[in-house]
Amino acid sequence: MATKAMVPFLVAMMLLTGVCNTLLTKYQVYSSCLKTQDLQCVRNCDSSDPQKIQRFSQPVIQTAQMFIGEAGCWLVIGAFTIYKRFFAKDAPLLHGGYEQVGSDDSTEVDTNDELGRTSSTHEEAGPALKPLVPATDDRIPLVGWRVFLLAMPACCDIAGTTLMNVGLLFVAASIYQMTRGALILFVGLFSVIFLHRKIYLYQWSALFIVVAGVAIVGLAGAIAPNPQAQPKPPVPPELSLVAIREAAKTAAVSSGALQTIAGVLMIAGAQIFTATQFVLEEWILEQYALEPLKVVGWEGTFGFLVTFVGMIILHLAIGRTDAGRNGYFDMQEGWREITQYRSIAVTSVLIMISIGGFNFFGLSITRSVSATARSIIDTCRTLFIWIVSLGLGWETFKWLQIVGFALLVYGTFLFNDIVRPPLKACVKRNKPEPLLQEEPIEHM
Repeated sequence: MATKAMVPFLVAMMLLTGVCNTLLTKYQVYSSCLKTQDLQCVRNCDSSDPQKIQRFSQPVIQTAQMFIGEAGCWLVIGAFTIYKRFFAKDAPLLHGGYEQVGSDDSTEVDTNDELGRTSSTHEEAGPALKPLVPATDDRIPLVGWRVFLLAMPACCDIAGTTLMNVGLLFVAASIYQMTRGALILFVGLFSVIFLHRKIYLYQWSALFIVVAGVAIVGLAGAIAPNPQAQPKPPVPPELSLVAIREAAKTAAVSSGALQTIAGVLMIAGAQIFTATQFVLEEWILEQYALEPLKVVGWEGTFGFLVTFVGMIILHLAIGRTDAGRNGYFDMQEGWREITQYRSIAVTSVLIMISIGGFNFFGLSITRSVSATARSIIDTCRTLFIWIVSLGLGWETFKWLQIVGFALLVYGTFLFNDIVRPPLKACVKRNKPEPLLQEEPIEHM
C-alpha cells in the first residue's frame, strides 16, 4: 500500500519541479515586481534612454546552473550509499520493507537463488529508489574510463540548453515549452538513421502533426508577440505626441514579432542538439549499464566542467573586449549580476534544486510506472506552465496557441500509442520496437 501511495507523490513532485524550473528560468529575467512586466534591470536602470538600460540576459550562466543542479544528484547518491551501508539492515527500504532471514543450518548459498535475488533487486526497490538501482542484464558496467563517454551527450546538452535559454529571452514560457515539442521529430529521424529503429506510417504522420503544432504556436506568438520580450524603441524628440505613439506601437509590434520568430527558431533548432544527446545516450546505454541517477550526475559534472572552461575561454576572447563587454560572454559581469541582485541569486539556487528534483522524480516514474506515463505528465506540465503564465499576466490568451497545443498533444500521444490511429490500415499488427530503449534524461 505504501508503495502505491508513493506514485501519486512522485507524479505531483515531477509536475511541481518541472513547472517551477521553466517558470523560474523565465522569472529570472524579469524584475521582482511582476506588475512591471519588464526584464530584470542590472545596469543603467535610471537612464532616460531605453537603449542604455541593460537587463539580465546570461544564457550561458543559466546553462551552468542547470548542470550544477544535475551534478547535485551525487548528493542523493551519496546519501543512498550511506543508507545502504549503515541503515539498510535495520530498515531495508531497498527491498520494500522485506528482509530475508538467513538460516543457521545452511552455510552454503545456492548459486541460482543468489542470482535470482540479485536480478529481482530492481523490481523489489521502492518507486523512489529505482533510479538508484541498476537493472540486471548482460551489459558491461559503465565504469572507469568508459564514464567519459557521457561527456559526448553532455556537450550536446550544452549547445541545446544555451540556445533554448537565449530563445527564452524572446518568447513566453508556454511558447517555449510548446516549441520544445519539436524534439520528438528529430529524435524520430535520428533514431531511424543512426539507431535503425522502425517507424510506422501513423507515427510519421504524428511527427508532421507535431511540426504543424509547433508552427502554429510560433505563428500565434508572432501575431501577438510577448510584450515583455520587446525592448522599447528609441523615439526622436521632435515627433509630435500622436506620431510618437504610432511610431512606438508600429516599431514594438514589428520588433516583437521578429524577436518571437527568432526565439521560436532558436528553441526549435536547439532540439537538434537535444535529439543528438538522446540518441548518443541510447547508443551508450545499449552497451553499458549504469544507474539512471548516476547518468544524470556524470552528465551534470562533465557539462559543468566543459561549460566553465568554455566560459573562461569566451570571456578572454570576447567578453573582455569592448564589443563583448556586459554581453553573454562577460563572465565577470555575469558573476556581478548574480551576487549583487538577490532575486537573481535566489532563483539560481531554486533552479538548481528544481532541475535535480525533476530528473529524480521523472526517472522514478519511468522506472516505477512507464515512459508513457512520464510523457503524459510532461505534457500536463506544459499546460500548467501556460495556465500559471496567464495567471501571472506574463502573456495573453490566444486561441491560435490553443490549436497549436492541441496538435502537439495529439501528435505526441499518437506517436507514443496513447491514442489509436484514426485509420485501421495504420494500426500495427506487431508490437513495435521502442524508439529509445532507455528513457532519455529530461533536463528542463
